[in-house]
Amino acid sequence: MSKTDKIREKVLFGYSDANVDFDDLRKLLVELNFAERIKGSHHIFTQNGIEEIINIQPKQSKAKAYQVKQVRNIILRYRLGASDE
Repeated sequence: MSKTDKIREKVLFGYSDANVDFDDLRKLLVELNFAERIKGSHHIFTQNGIEEIINIQPKQSKAKAYQVKQVRNIILRYRLGASDE
């Protein structure tokens, strides 16, 4: 299991939303083909075909729990990164 798979699993299962590293969440979104732009501490992610805009900011080295939940909901709603097993 790759590191990206472990991060995706941690986000999707939601066991510890307050304990997700910000850099890991950012890397997951980039891996899911989101375009990133940065304005100050705001990392803004967009993707064609997805209406929502994801805006995340670090809280020290962690991602904010409510933002992890928003990312999880978007991944599930649009079935992003689903493998064809």
